[in-house]
Amino acid sequence: MPRKTIHRFVPNMAQALEKPSLRWLKSLMRDPNLLHINRRSVSLAVYIGILSAFFPIPGQTLVAVFMCLWLGGNLPIAGLVIWISNPLTMPPMFYLTYRLGSFLLDTEAINFTVSLSFEWFRHVGAQILLPLMVGSLLSGVILATLGYLLVLQLWRWKVLQNWEKRNIERLQLIHDQDISD
Repeated sequence: MPRKTIHRFVPNMAQALEKPSLRWLKSLMRDPNLLHINRRSVSLAVYIGILSAFFPIPGQTLVAVFMCLWLGGNLPIAGLVIWISNPLTMPPMFYLTYRLGSFLLDTEAINFTVSLSFEWFRHVGAQILLPLMVGSLLSGVILATLGYLLVLQLWRWKVLQNWEKRNIERLQLIHDQDISD
């Protein structure tokens, strides 16, 4: 079952919520899918994680947490998946989504260098914000949907494999019993 594989990588959230610093989260965790590993919660967590990773805003993790609380996705898995946008992948990822947004909006992509100042954001940031948002939203929705469908298919494939394996083991057991009789 895929659940066994996932359990190796995800911490035990029930034990983590017993820590004094995290007890306040217990009241938020009414939905069992937020911590349980099943096909629906994991695939939804992958969708939420990928979609949130493509939001070009600070606090992507908070967006993912609120979406998991609202939709019932698995929180730890969404938190892991969101890290596809990390300090190493963000620059190329957002540059490509900016180029996609510029193409879709039929605007000329400008060459720019990032400077973390109010003046830069006021002059250059305003020009790149709309194409960046459009490209990020479209990329996020498409890739999140593909991730969601991939997890559903992989989960189904693994369950069918396990059924076939158990069926072969049962047939082998019956065969061995027939031979010994």
